[in-house]
Order: sequence, then structure tokens, then C-alpha cells
Amino acid sequence: MSFHTEEFFAELMLPFAHSTVVGNTYYATPIPGSPLRLCIGFTPTIYADTYGGLRAAVVHADRGEIDAVALNFIAHGTFHRRDEARNTRWNDSQYGTFRARHHQTSTPPWEGAVTTGLRDAIEQYSTVWFPGSWPAPPLPRTAASTPHPVPAPADPPSRRRS
Repeated sequence: MSFHTEEFFAELMLPFAHSTVVGNTYYATPIPGSPLRLCIGFTPTIYADTYGGLRAAVVHADRGEIDAVALNFIAHGTFHRRDEARNTRWNDSQYGTFRARHHQTSTPPWEGAVTTGLRDAIEQYSTVWFPGSWPAPPLPRTAASTPHPVPAPADPPSRRRS
């Protein structure tokens, strides 16, 4: 069953122009012409149709999978706000996860996810295997880099002419 996978990966805002979602997996060629591919899928838990994170893997076109990393939703704070609002405890089977089964509404089962931590982890992983594929962060602005004209001091009231 599809659980809005394309929307989930769109929300991650991954910068790869050559990418697609097939089923519940995201595929990308971060460096065009390279035999290396990035494959990101959902990791199941021990509970049926329940997912607890993402698995990012680097796959070589001829040699198969080279490396993989598990990105746990709990470790990256993905559902922290949602679980706090629901008062879900860490020992509950739904803590830090989402269920895809019996989802009949139009809202995605991962609603309430904060994907910033996952995106940062994918960025770190991608820059190791695909240098230069991630846009450079903007340079920080400092006070010294943006000069501002200093206004002339106003005459004190005692020096003003009447």
C-alpha cells in the first residue's frame, strides 16, 4: 500500500535533479554519469506495516550495494513533537514510528513529522559518497561584511539656535 511516499521525499527537499520514487523507495543519481546511485527506503520495525526510520544505501551499477546507513526516526527527532502532543511514551510500539496499514484518510500516516534531522543526516552521508552533489551552504553574514553608514550625531538641545 502506498503511504504518500512521494510527498514524504518531497518534504525532505533533497537536491538531486536526477531522482525518482518507485513504490516506497527514493532513487537518485547525485552525480550524472557516475555508476553510483543513492537509494533511500523505509525501514520496518518488528510490528507489521510500521516503519521506524530510513535506510540510505549507495549502490554501484555493476557491483551492487557498497554501503548503507540506518537513519532512525527517534535519533533524528522526526516524531518527537507529534509523540509529545499525543503523550506517547518511549516504550509504546508507536513511539517514533508510523503505521501504513489501514490508513483510510487522505492525510499521510507520517503527518507531524519534522524532517530536518533526517535531511541533515542524508546530507552528511551524501557528501561522503557524492562530493559536490549537495549545494554549498550560504556564507554566514557578519557585521564586518555589511558596512552601514554611521549617522551624524544630532546637535544637543543646548547648541540649537532659536
